[in-house]
Amino acid sequence: MNRDQIDQSNAGRTAAHQRDLDALGERLARGGVDLDAVVERVRRFEVAIPSWALGTGGTRFGRFPGPGEPRDVYEKLQDVAVIHRLTGAAPRVSLHIPWDEPDDPERLRQHAEGLGLAFDAVNSNTFQDQPAQARSYKFGSFSHTDVAVREQAVEHHHRVVQVGETLGSRAISVWLADGSNYPGQMHLRRSFDRVLACLEQVYAALPPDWLLFTEHKPYEPAFYATVVQDWGSSYLLAQALGERARCLVDLGHHLPNTNIELVVARLIGAGKLGGFHFNDAKYGDDDLTAGSIRPYQLFLVFNELVDAEHDQVPGLQPAHMIDQSHNLKDPMEALLQTVDQLQGAYARALLVDRAALDAYQESNDVLMAEMTLQRAFQADVAALVAEARRRQGGALDPIGAFRESGYRARMARERVAAAYAPPQSL
Repeated sequence: MNRDQIDQSNAGRTAAHQRDLDALGERLARGGVDLDAVVERVRRFEVAIPSWALGTGGTRFGRFPGPGEPRDVYEKLQDVAVIHRLTGAAPRVSLHIPWDEPDDPERLRQHAEGLGLAFDAVNSNTFQDQPAQARSYKFGSFSHTDVAVREQAVEHHHRVVQVGETLGSRAISVWLADGSNYPGQMHLRRSFDRVLACLEQVYAALPPDWLLFTEHKPYEPAFYATVVQDWGSSYLLAQALGERARCLVDLGHHLPNTNIELVVARLIGAGKLGGFHFNDAKYGDDDLTAGSIRPYQLFLVFNELVDAEHDQVPGLQPAHMIDQSHNLKDPMEALLQTVDQLQGAYARALLVDRAALDAYQESNDVLMAEMTLQRAFQADVAALVAEARRRQGGALDPIGAFRESGYRARMARERVAAAYAPPQSL
């Protein structure tokens, strides 16, 4: 994917785009909104791409691989570079270890730099056993009753941090599958204490400029009691660990009807919001494309972030990352679609009339407060987002440009017998 291909794709769309942008600018100006100021903020939006999302995902029932899938981490970076060139918003990769652990981390870092990429948070894995692993995580890792298993899990995290240092990462994300399926199987208090003790060892060994993100999930694979099962448990861990420990919010890691934007607000208020894993869900941790099921919820999450920016909440720099499993869609197209959805949700949140909303909230005008949010959510910001991409050197229509380029067909010819089969997303 080169500059000429993007320019050619944009050329056929520029005239219609400009008309749409001018019309939107006129409408926003009537409401006192500076189109260029919003475009500039959207232009600066960035999100990390996870290494495991470039191959076709799957379920426990099966996997349906597509043509041209990457066969190794180097080819995954090649695909991420294309996504970044088309969107201008995906300059970093979140690496999973050991799924995508490089034989030579320094070589991989240099390869990424050559593609215009860098590395975001690294992700550990103690939720499944690896070949030649000495001890099993069948009954937990950090929460395991056997101290030798816990030591093995801690050592794995030290290794992940070591690799991440070489890559240039500055954070580690920790999601644990630890939990139980039956009452009485696990001591509920002691298991949590053991997790905290292990995390303290990992946290103490972190480089001084690193963050540690704790991630919660209410169920799966532990369906009776997951040790770190909600944002409160995650917050307790982060609070106990220290200033550089924060909470990660995965939009799919909540029970149905959970008010996720309220969770976000609470963590912002506590100074413990570390970042996001963006996806969507109908029933649980479905790992669907962000905004595909609950676009209003996605908007409301961004509304809390923009509101906190508006209030100049100190220290708020949440990490943004996608966490999806693409079993039916082309993975690259799904990621392009997701970046567009995130940019759109952010743009709509920037259109909220903060002064009016504050006034309606203070005067208890329920209807007008709600309508203020709905008016921004219902705005057609496609031209605004496309303009932000264009100014960043990207495509007005990333998926259209991707399909016109023939990239997938070329990769299908070049990448014969792709063997990559990611287990599940985090």
